[in-house]
Amino acid sequence: MILSVKDLSFSYGEHPALSGVSLELGGGGVLCVMGPNGSGKSTLIDCVMGLHPGYRGSVTLDGMEVSGTQRKEIARRAAYVPQNHSITFPYTVREVVMMGRTAYLSPFGTPSDGGEELCERAMRRVGILDLADKPYNTISGGELRLVILARALCQDTQLILMDEPTAHLDYRNELVFLEIVSELCLEDGISILIATHSPDQAFYFESHGVQVSAMFLKKGITAAEGRPSDVITAELLEDVYGVRAKILESGGEKTILLQRSL
Repeated sequence: MILSVKDLSFSYGEHPALSGVSLELGGGGVLCVMGPNGSGKSTLIDCVMGLHPGYRGSVTLDGMEVSGTQRKEIARRAAYVPQNHSITFPYTVREVVMMGRTAYLSPFGTPSDGGEELCERAMRRVGILDLADKPYNTISGGELRLVILARALCQDTQLILMDEPTAHLDYRNELVFLEIVSELCLEDGISILIATHSPDQAFYFESHGVQVSAMFLKKGITAAEGRPSDVITAELLEDVYGVRAKILESGGEKTILLQRSL
């Protein structure tokens, strides 16, 4: 397994954030982690990234236990696409993508020719090669998300962790992002763990042939896990989110129609 989490628990002081969470993610698969704000989605990703070494249970990346492992070693196994990205300096898009090679450099090292080749390939893979020499503080929000995804690809890992990567994107840019993620799984065998507020995204991956599982967290506890078409029901959405909804199906694809909050 690329990622294995067993009986994971973590607390912020006396406030439990995760309790007994387990999951597995194999090659070329997507795991959509969902739940309301404060349910533990970001904490789960932080534990996988080694940012909360005081967790209880086990988190392994390609068989390596995360707890006690240096951050550089973790970064060679799992890349990260954050929800927000601060623009602090007018680096070019190429320079930002090349930052994905940081985990492979010595303290005063510079990227090798191989790193430059990976950078070019990553930009081409997500369709931003034409932006390579532009300052990344001048591009659109949708383009910026693709730059950060390319940076993760340049890191050359088999697992990418994404924390609400489509937040604030318009419909087209969200669709472009989901299309690229699907291709990365189906064509490149990359595994994706994505925290999202949109159960419809799990339906999207399922309808496009991606091996996908949906996990719902509620107050740090697993409320449901399985194939999206099996676990995403009106009853579950009411229990987890406190909303009334209908699951609609047309042409073999499912979508959620929200009706009202409870």
